[in-house]
Amino acid sequence: MTMTDITKMAALLLALNLIVFSVYLLDKQAARQGGWRISERTLLILALIGGSLGAVAAQQILRHKTRKEPFRSILAAILILHGALATVLAFAPLWAPRLHLNF
Repeated sequence: MTMTDITKMAALLLALNLIVFSVYLLDKQAARQGGWRISERTLLILALIGGSLGAVAAQQILRHKTRKEPFRSILAAILILHGALATVLAFAPLWAPRLHLNF
């Protein structure tokens, strides 16, 4: 993976997380005004597809769904899953030479 590929992936993840933050902001505004709400399922799916940092940032900064269970726990689990996945991907090049896979 080249540096250009890493930069593109980082830019896409940043854009996705900004979009997710914006969606949480819209839902928070709707909650305050009694308007149409975005389902918790949709909010969690957006976090799961890569927007977990934006979702957690919105939750903390906007104080949105901070007391709502099991939403809070599921979002935390998604964040942990993404952290584990990022760790595995970061260290995969180091582990590859040690894996002796003979097919």
